[in-house]
This record gives sequence, C-alpha cells and structure tokens, in this order.
Amino acid sequence: MSTYWAEYAWLPGGVAESVTIEVNGATIQSVTSGTERTGTVLPGLTIPGFANAHSHCFHRALRGRTQHDQGTFWTWRERMYAVAAQLDPDSYYRLARAVYAEMVLAGYTSVGEFHYLHHAPGGARYSDPNAMGAALAAAADDAGIRLTLLDTCYLAGGFGVELGEHQLRFSDGGVDAWAERAAAFTPGQELVRTGVAAHSVRAVPAAALPVVAEAAAGRPLHVHLSEQPAENADCLAAHGVTPTALLSGAGLLGPRTVAVHATHLTAADIALLAGSGTRACFCPTTERDLGDGIGPARALSEAGVGLCLGTDSHAVIDAFEEWRALELDERLASRARGRFTPADLYRAATDHASIGWPEAGRIAPDAAADLVTLDLGSIRTAGAAPAAALFAATASDIRSVLVAGRPVVSEHRHLRVHHPETVLREEIEALCRP
Repeated sequence: MSTYWAEYAWLPGGVAESVTIEVNGATIQSVTSGTERTGTVLPGLTIPGFANAHSHCFHRALRGRTQHDQGTFWTWRERMYAVAAQLDPDSYYRLARAVYAEMVLAGYTSVGEFHYLHHAPGGARYSDPNAMGAALAAAADDAGIRLTLLDTCYLAGGFGVELGEHQLRFSDGGVDAWAERAAAFTPGQELVRTGVAAHSVRAVPAAALPVVAEAAAGRPLHVHLSEQPAENADCLAAHGVTPTALLSGAGLLGPRTVAVHATHLTAADIALLAGSGTRACFCPTTERDLGDGIGPARALSEAGVGLCLGTDSHAVIDAFEEWRALELDERLASRARGRFTPADLYRAATDHASIGWPEAGRIAPDAAADLVTLDLGSIRTAGAAPAAALFAATASDIRSVLVAGRPVVSEHRHLRVHHPETVLREEIEALCRP
C-alpha cells in the first residue's frame, strides 16, 4: 500500500483540500479529504490524468516544419506521407517512445493511437505483419503510458480512387485481410489494449464499413468524420448522403464509437450521433493548425453527445491547450463566455473510457491509480484558484505523474526516458533529412 497526500485534488464532486489517497498496486483503495499530511506529499492540484483520445504518433515529426508557406490540409498531407515513407519498426519505436514520453510529461496517462502505418513502403509485408503495431506497444510500455492501439482500416485513396504510392503501406488490400491481420495482434504488455478504426469514409469503401463494425467486437471503434467540407461534398456526390449518415447505415455508430473531428456537421448528423450514443473527439490545436474550422462542440454537447479530446498531429502536446481551446473556440464562434463549465472540460479531458480504459479518469476508490499533479506556484499559475488553474497552466506545469500506481514523472522529469527532447531532435532530423 502506498499513501499520497494531495494539497488539492479534483474529486468527482469537485476540488477538495488535504486529500489522502491510498493506492494498492494499480488501484486507488481509498480517498479521504480534510486529513493531516501523511505519506508522499503532492503539493499543488492533483487530477486523475488526461486521456489523449486521438494520436497519430509519427505526425510529431512535422511540428515546426510545415509553417513556411500557406498551403492547405491537402498539401500538408503530402508532407505527412513523405515522413511516413521513412519509418520502419525500429525508427518508429524510437520516435514513438519519445513522443509518448512527451505526452506523459504533459500529464497524459493514456493514449489512443489511430494506427494505419502497417507495412513497409510500397506495401511489402514485414515478416511480422504487425511489426509496426508491436513497435508502438513497446514504445508506450517503455514510456509508461496506457495505450489503446486502434488498428485502422485504410483501403482507398478517395471515393472510387485507387491508393496513391505513399498510401500503399497503409493498406492490407482488402477489408477481410485487414480484419485478419488486426485480429492476430495480441500485445503482451499490461497497459496496452486494442481497438479498431475506419480511417474515413474516403479511405474505406461503403461495402467494407460493416466488416469494420463487426471487427470491433465490443472494443473502441474510431473514425475520422467530416474534418473537411470536401469530404462531405464528395460523399454526397458518391452516395447521396453525408458521411455521418453513411456510417449510421453501415452500423458503425454506437456507444463505443468515437467520431474524430466532427467539424462540419448538419443538424441531422448531430441527431444521429446523439441518438446512437456516439462520442465526438475534438483536436483543437490540430484543427486550427490545419485550418479545419471550429466544430459544433456546444451543439453536440447539448444534444447529448459526449466529448473527448486528442492531440492528433501533435502540433503541440499540451492537454491544457486542448481543453482550454474547447471553451475558447466556442467563445469565438458564439461571442459568449462560459460555454462549458470547468467540470465539463475535466470530463472531456479525462474521458479514458473513450479509448477503452473505463477504470481511469477519476480519483475515487476502485479507480485506476493515475495521479497527475499540477504546480500551482509557477509563474503561470501563481494566484489562480485551483479549480480554474486549467485556464492558466501549460504542460510545463505538470510536476509529477503516477500511472497504474507507478511513478513515471517526478519534479518535471521523466523517470524512464532520459532527455526525450534529445531523442526527438535526433529522430526527427533523421526522418526529415533532405
């Protein structure tokens, strides 16, 4: 049994003071507020750890390298393909390990990896068909973060369009071959789970979508949805319905499904998501970096759609920036303040169930022992009320992180991956070498 004493803690009922948290192995045993100091002291505000519900790990290599001209989402995508073409299982492991370390340093204790980089360039199979997925699992395990590997079906270059050269390594050639390979991956790491994804209605033909839904088999199922107006227009031209309606007809919507982005939706789309219990994952820092637009977060929430958050392309890795943007983007769109309460934002930022970790995301008995402590005395947070510190803090203010009862970050330092910034620089420079 380990005992922690939090100066402040975000409990299911809100912020409490002087909280003793007893941890037995990977699980919280008891939580008592208003106690005397005891055990390991956690000065600041302790929260249950953030959930990164949408990640493309290798996109981290593009940070700071795509800002020199105007471009579009589609020109950015071409640069992303060029980076993807350089990766193999060994380099993917090294890059991912450092990226996941950066996430833990930012207070994330779980990540959903939307994984479609399956094969070698040109589509050749590795001797282990799941070598790239295994590299991600090993990287997450070494970095000390919970991972849900969302094995992604990717079969087409657009509606009725063949795969491009750079997309061949994403594809298994057919939906049944994808399902067979994905089902064969059984990670051995304690903190790695699996789910599935359909990349998008652009990349998965309509006839294949029901197979993806069946392959989920009670696990998380994620899909990019209506990130760009062009996707909606092309889907209407090809099928006569919106992407949301197409997914609904194919049986992909439901309580375990997460629609990623959900930026350009109709009122009917929102009703379909709400009626099926589907969540929506917003990735504000990526959506603004790519100029995607501001999604209808408040309208979705009012309809009953659960919201979660992800860092997607990792334009930045900062949970505070994501959840702050959920509120602040709504203020810009509506010209009104207070669109979400702090409790709403915490709920979205700690929705680990969206990626298959329902035991995480709260400081309460029998919950996962994931504890993240925020420094309330930094130059950014000094003077802020604990409950509102999210509007002032950055990832640099994360002081300590406990994942499954094990310390991973202490005094702003990752305990398992030394100098991850050096690893990132070296790996990214190698990938982006002219």
